[in-house]
Amino acid sequence: MLGELAELFSGAEDIGADDVDRVVHFEGWVLGVGKSDRDQALEWLSSYIKKPNDIYKKSQEMIEQDIDVSGFDDDMQDVAIRMIHACGDVDVGVDIAYSDRAATIGRKALAEGCPVLVDVEMVSHGIIRKRLPNNNAVICTLNDARTPAMAEEIGTTRSAAAVEFWGDWLAGSVVVIGNAPTALFHLIQGILDGRFEKPALIVACPVGFVGAMESKETLIALADDLGVPYITLRGRRGGSAIAASALNALAKKGITQ
Repeated sequence: MLGELAELFSGAEDIGADDVDRVVHFEGWVLGVGKSDRDQALEWLSSYIKKPNDIYKKSQEMIEQDIDVSGFDDDMQDVAIRMIHACGDVDVGVDIAYSDRAATIGRKALAEGCPVLVDVEMVSHGIIRKRLPNNNAVICTLNDARTPAMAEEIGTTRSAAAVEFWGDWLAGSVVVIGNAPTALFHLIQGILDGRFEKPALIVACPVGFVGAMESKETLIALADDLGVPYITLRGRRGGSAIAASALNALAKKGITQ
């Protein structure tokens, strides 16, 4: 019986050490092996990785163990890894969508000094300024004194109304939307109407239950009409951290700081 149990619980030959540790920790109680939660917590407390670049490198290794990034175009692999890292969920990889050469076009625009237009301050704060290649301006007009009145006038959210004040910077910019579906819808409509100049790239990661999925699918479906490259995360998921992480990857290749 002991031999049979040993064979049953030996696991596949190619199972990694990290996987073994996880199985033993969470399932080892069945055989009376493994560590208590307290002992495991004390071990983690004494051995966690402290150096930032080591953390990022380890994260990249773990992501590449769980998802085949070769499925992304060469210019998008760093961006995809950074987006996955930002949310800690490799499952988002299948929902990352982008147009042809989007990352290459975005990197070129940033290198040439284009401004970065964002929908909310959280996206702005998530952008690592030292990664920006040409001292690029990061602009958020959400708190512009004119925005509340504009929102009231056109009957929309402040996030969408704030897009009205991107005019002086919009042409050739990189737009990063990490919160408001209404901002993305408003931008799309303005470009289609010819009221707004075309940015070089739209990074679209609005999040939520109302309009987030629909706004991103609209961007994808009307990409040819817009004539603007895009990077987006399909579905309800998104957020400022993921949006900013994509921009950070465009600004400088590699997951390390």
